[in-house]
Order: sequence, then structure tokens, then C-alpha cells
Amino acid sequence: MVNGAPAVLAVDNRTTLLDLLRDRLDRTGTKKGCDHGQCGACTVLLDGRRVNSCLLLAVAVDGREVTTVEGLADDEPHPMQAAFIAHDAFQCGYCTPGQICSAIGMLDELAAGWPSAVSDGVGHLDDAEIRERMAGNICRCGAYANIVAAIREVAGGD
Repeated sequence: MVNGAPAVLAVDNRTTLLDLLRDRLDRTGTKKGCDHGQCGACTVLLDGRRVNSCLLLAVAVDGREVTTVEGLADDEPHPMQAAFIAHDAFQCGYCTPGQICSAIGMLDELAAGWPSAVSDGVGHLDDAEIRERMAGNICRCGAYANIVAAIREVAGGD
């Protein structure tokens, strides 16, 4: 399933999830950045957890739910999308889909009590915690302060 719709395709077993999404399913919101799992531009949600789609083979996600940035909104933008717009948390926009998917996954990890390098997974979500948990997503334009503010708003900190 991709964005709630069945997606049954025959693919080469070397095809990455990123390439399948972009080239075969026309889900171009997911961006190809480094192709090495280091920038986070390709982040999508797999069964609700954030993953770098450039590092996953498409055949490995058979039978699982993939959500791209296009699948987050129904009639209205997802709250995280709306917060990114409200806080101007993007400049060129290239990293934005990955940042948004990662932020949603990160908040779910926090709600599940997953620890980070700066906390034990419980307590207040401060800016240092957000920055640590979002460290795998690079913004080359430097919109980090606004990204943190957008995430804090959705998390209920603003």
C-alpha cells in the first residue's frame, strides 16, 4: 500500500523504494538527495515509522504501508504541513517533504517513549530534543530555527 492505495508492481529486486516511488508511482514529493541515507530528503513513513527510502529495497516493503508526503493530507493539509507553512519552515523546499515525514515519525517515537541522546524519552520536548531527534535531516538553506518552531507547535509546545 502506498498512501492508502494498493500498489502491486513487478520490480527488479535491486530497485530502491525511493526509485519505485518516484519513477514508477510518480510520487515525486519524496526527494533524492544523497542516495546514501545521510541527508533525509527521501524520508517516508513505513508502517508509521520514518525510514530513508533510498536505503530500502522495494521488494523488502511488500505488504507494508508506505506513506509519502503526498499521502499525509486529505482535504486539508496535515497539521505538520500547515505548521511548516505557518512558520515558513522552508526556503528552497527540497528537504521539506523529508523533514515533514521525519517530524511526524519523530513525534510518534517520542509518544512511544523512545529515548534520544539528550533525554530518556519522557518529559518536555524542548528545542534541543527536537534538534537531536531531527539530526538525520539536513536543510542546506538553514531553515532549522523555523523547522524547530513548526515541530514544537504541532507537539503542543507553542
